Amino acid sequence: MVRRQLSGRGITDERVLAAMAEVPRELFVPDELRWRAYRDGALRIGEGQTISQPWIVAVMAQLLELTGGERVLEVGTGSGYAAAVLARLCEEVVTIERHESLAREAAARLTELGYDNVEVRHGDGTAGAPDRAPFQGISVTATAAGEPPPALVEQLDDGGRLVCPVARGGRELLLRLRDGVEDTVADVRFVPLVAGDEDRM
Repeated sequence: MVRRQLSGRGITDERVLAAMAEVPRELFVPDELRWRAYRDGALRIGEGQTISQPWIVAVMAQLLELTGGERVLEVGTGSGYAAAVLARLCEEVVTIERHESLAREAAARLTELGYDNVEVRHGDGTAGAPDRAPFQGISVTATAAGEPPPALVEQLDDGGRLVCPVARGGRELLLRLRDGVEDTVADVRFVPLVAGDEDRM
């Protein structure tokens, strides 16, 4: 996976490559899909959600340009896999999942695997975590309509990086926002970003 899917497709950050090699992806997918864990594609994990393909996880982590001392916010915990990768790249991760069952399962999995620098929350990820802001990195793993949620932009530290897919003009684009400057990275496909959590829907 690291050699073919990541190094061969533009992932050059050695820390990201090491984290991707170290995190056991097969433990973050349903038992019946473990044989497909390292294939180049997304996999269903329940509640209509997916675990992103390895390249997407790696490129989003690389775009955050983490050096080890940062606090990172992740919106869309899912299985907890990307949070585990981020946990190896920064000081602490706060990750928010709108589906209570996924949040509970991810928290248990991350604790069992020893990722003690990850805090899993159940709630509305579009509101961020203002009590823990500012964040030096923010990663959003669902597609926002037009722009990243304003609350997340407000919680970004000076010089911090926000990575978020957005829907514009019939396309889904992965963007990075840094110091007010927006870069378009790639065409992507994610589940939609939904405000609120499942208990209020």
